[in-house]
Amino acid sequence: MDKLKDGLLQCGIEEEMIESVSAKMEAYIKEIILFNSAYNLTNTSDHDELVIRHILDSLSAYKPLKELAAKLKDNQGFCFADIGSGGGLPGIPLAACFLDFEFKLVERMSKRCAFLENCAAILGLKNVKVLNLEAEKVPENSIDIAVFRAFRPLDQAMTKTLLRLTKKGGYLAAYKAKMENIKTEMEGVKNLTGEYSVVELKVPFMNESERNLVLVNKN
Repeated sequence: MDKLKDGLLQCGIEEEMIESVSAKMEAYIKEIILFNSAYNLTNTSDHDELVIRHILDSLSAYKPLKELAAKLKDNQGFCFADIGSGGGLPGIPLAACFLDFEFKLVERMSKRCAFLENCAAILGLKNVKVLNLEAEKVPENSIDIAVFRAFRPLDQAMTKTLLRLTKKGGYLAAYKAKMENIKTEMEGVKNLTGEYSVVELKVPFMNESERNLVLVNKN
C-alpha cells in the first residue's frame, strides 16, 4: 500500500473511503505543486513531504473532529470553517472526508481564493465555499467548528475574533505543536477561553514531531 493510503487508514479514515479520498488528495497535491511557486501555498513542493506534513497532518485530527461534529450536527446550518485557509490546509483534506458537512474556507488573499475555488471544482467538493474575507469580517455566530493550522498564535485580539464568529456551544479547534508552548499561549487568553482541552495527535510517519489539537468550547 502506498504511503498516502496507509496514512489515511492510520488517521482513522474509513476503509470504504480510502480510494476516493486518496484520489482527491493526489489531484490536490498536483495542483499545489503546479501553483506553489506563484502563490506561495506551502513550504515545500515535494510530493512525499506534502503527503506527510500537510495532508496527513491535516487529517490526524479526523477522529476528534468527527466526534465533535456528531455532537453538533443537528445545529441549524451546521458548518466547519478553515480560518486563514491559505492553500486549503486543513480545510480541503477535511472537506474531502466530511462530505456531508459544509466547509467555509476563509482566506483574505484573492489569488489564493482563486486557487481554492479551482481545487474545490477539480476535486468535486460541492460542500466547499470559499470566502475571500479577513477573519474579522466573517459573520458573527455563523460557524460551528472553526479549525486553523499554521495560523497566527492565539492572542487576545485573534481569540476574540474567533469566538465572535463561532456559534454558542461551538468549538475552536487549533492545530498546535509542543505542549509547553500551548500552555504559555493559552495562559495569555485564559480570560477569554476559560477551560480548554488538548488532544494528542499522531501524524503517520512523523513520529519525531509533537502535534496537538487545542479545543475551546464557546459557552
